[in-house]
Amino acid sequence: MNISTRLAVAIHILTLLEVNKEGKNTSEWIAGSVGTNPVVIRRITSMLGKAGLIEVRPGIAGAKLARPAGEITLLDIYLAVDAVGKDSLFAVHDHPNPSCPVGQNIAGAIIPVFSVAQQAMEDALRGVTLAQISSQIPG
Repeated sequence: MNISTRLAVAIHILTLLEVNKEGKNTSEWIAGSVGTNPVVIRRITSMLGKAGLIEVRPGIAGAKLARPAGEITLLDIYLAVDAVGKDSLFAVHDHPNPSCPVGQNIAGAIIPVFSVAQQAMEDALRGVTLAQISSQIPG
């Protein structure tokens, strides 16, 4: 399993909101940029809103960042959209042969490594802000 595309779409949405601060950021307009259905955008913006990353007001078209882009990390976004659960980025196959010495012990040998790898990735995401991503978009 790879990381859900929700993470990339959420970063795209938030970058649009940062770059187009003065514009009307409707789900239809955002969907056009992302290349998906507005329903998908509304679902992800709902997750971002619940996490306190964006503000969306019912009955008023558009959304905006709830705090400065420099204060939003990619880890915040990753956690907001439930890209993967804790220690579940990497999975071990379900039914190794218990009669095989490797099958009996493979999970215990690799799960700690997978956990460290996921933590390293999350640490890397923590070190990058939305402002850094947005600054790479030509104006």
